[in-house]
Amino acid sequence: MSETTAQLFYLVAAVCFILALRGLSSPKTARNGNLIGAAGAILATVTVFLYGDLDHELLMLGAIAVGSLFGVVAAQRVQMTQMPQLVALFNGVGGGAAALVALLELDGIVAVGTRDDVPTVTLVATAFTVIVGAVSLSGSLVTFAKLQGLITSRPIMFPGLPVLFGGGLLTAVAVSVFLVVEPRMWLGVALAVVGLAVGLMLVLPVGGADVPIVISLLNAFTGLAVAAGGYILGNTLLLIAGTLVGAAGTLLTKLMASAMGRSLFNILFGALKGGSTLGGGEASDRPVRSAGPADVAILLAYADRVIVVPGYGLAVAQAQHTLRELVDVMTAKGIKVDYAIHPVAGRMPGHMNVLLAEAQVPYEQLKEMGDINGEFKQTDVVLVVGANDVVNPAAKTTPGAPIYGMPILAADEAKQVVFMKRSMRPGFAGIENELLFDPKTTLLFGDAKDTMSKLLSAVKSL
Repeated sequence: MSETTAQLFYLVAAVCFILALRGLSSPKTARNGNLIGAAGAILATVTVFLYGDLDHELLMLGAIAVGSLFGVVAAQRVQMTQMPQLVALFNGVGGGAAALVALLELDGIVAVGTRDDVPTVTLVATAFTVIVGAVSLSGSLVTFAKLQGLITSRPIMFPGLPVLFGGGLLTAVAVSVFLVVEPRMWLGVALAVVGLAVGLMLVLPVGGADVPIVISLLNAFTGLAVAAGGYILGNTLLLIAGTLVGAAGTLLTKLMASAMGRSLFNILFGALKGGSTLGGGEASDRPVRSAGPADVAILLAYADRVIVVPGYGLAVAQAQHTLRELVDVMTAKGIKVDYAIHPVAGRMPGHMNVLLAEAQVPYEQLKEMGDINGEFKQTDVVLVVGANDVVNPAAKTTPGAPIYGMPILAADEAKQVVFMKRSMRPGFAGIENELLFDPKTTLLFGDAKDTMSKLLSAVKSL
């Protein structure tokens, strides 16, 4: 393959990545966007093998086969509740791969033997890729462990952590400077180790509803590391792809932090200052009003306007298909029904959108918080399915609460509220929801899938 043809194929792949990102901006085009992005990645990989002067092709093909097999099996078997963990793992692997590539390039630079033969900007990019890639790897592994329940989701603090974290940052800067001045392989390895430590100390103090934002931030880190790696390798396609991921992740992180009503600095370092992103987490024994599926069915069947607020509990119960059928039945009865989507509902950015798309929910029914909040006052019933923090009035009324200042879905303004909950345990932020004890609130206890099926049957019979 000629260089001109290879560059043309790289250009086509880059355009595919841009179109993929554009497609992912809407639920209607997201599936096609994914396919276009995958096609671009395949084209880029094939081009490398046809054009590049490669060694160890069989080893690389074997690694691709193993990785592809893992990806296919994981995509087929992973539960929707485990999707955030899978995203965290994939993101961490991307950051780690970028760091390893930079270390291999550093090994080649060291082999040259003369510092003057290597541009300073290349060494700066190498140090940047190693440190950022390592931070992304270890930080993503911590988010995976928190989401998987391998470690507590509460902020993890220990005496001296702020000092160690600050020292880690200063050490990373110092080692990077030495690496640029006098390239040595041991300095690269040391920088990677420092990066792994900084990633751990960055994410361990984060807890509660802030985890999705950290996932988005680490995704941006991986993109930036890949972009820098593209510069080191002289690969324009990697530079473009990494920049797209880094820019998109950065923008998403900013938007989600705004949706939480807090600064990114406060989210990342609030616990280091003595604050917390998680409450006490104890279930309340205060009396509440509860009802059975038949009673709730009457509320829904005779309403003119219903808003459904989905949350992580819906994903846990895998009840999204039954919920969609319930909404279809209510719509057939002439009830106007929409889904209210909070930006940080679930355990990762867009978790509820993906969950409902899996159930073939029409994208027109998915309404973002800013578009639907004004409609709650005219809503007869709000059906909250597995959500808690995103409708908790403490965000508006309780200074000092972990979620205080976070914009919420205004479910408390509706005429009636129905909570489908397994128990009275608090949400991921670990604080009590006063809306549960409001006289207009009815609780429907039980596993969401089983209870939803009974509720569906009851609504159909009316």
